[in-house]
Amino acid sequence: MNPSRPYIARALYEWILDNDCTPHLLVDAEAPGVVAPTQFVQDGQIVLNVMPSAIRNLMMDGDEISFGARFGGVPMQVRVPYGALLAIYARESGMGMGFGMEPGADAYERLQPVVEPDVEDDGSGPEPPEPPKGGGRPKLKVVK
Repeated sequence: MNPSRPYIARALYEWILDNDCTPHLLVDAEAPGVVAPTQFVQDGQIVLNVMPSAIRNLMMDGDEISFGARFGGVPMQVRVPYGALLAIYARESGMGMGFGMEPGADAYERLQPVVEPDVEDDGSGPEPPEPPKGGGRPKLKVVK
């Protein structure tokens, strides 16, 4: 299956905008592939305002979030792989979602299908348990 994080992030972004709030991204600034202004990183994380009026050319594709923005008057292209996205939330209410331990999109690509070994059943294994013997009609008890 495709990773769910890109779909959830896009839906939350639209939901926050529909409620006239300011969407913010909490990003692991030290994750591979992140391009963000280092002067605003605190404790390895950065909060990015992704309100349409604050950014340009927002792209939320299957691999990453990217957009252009100005930081201290200097234009910069920001890139956030979904694996580095820690949360998306509304600045005004704090409502949104954190993304904890879910693997990023790149982790899904590294997964390999499990191959079952060829094992013949020679019948020497344990016998399956027998179902319990019924005692006739089922009985119900009223509990008050």
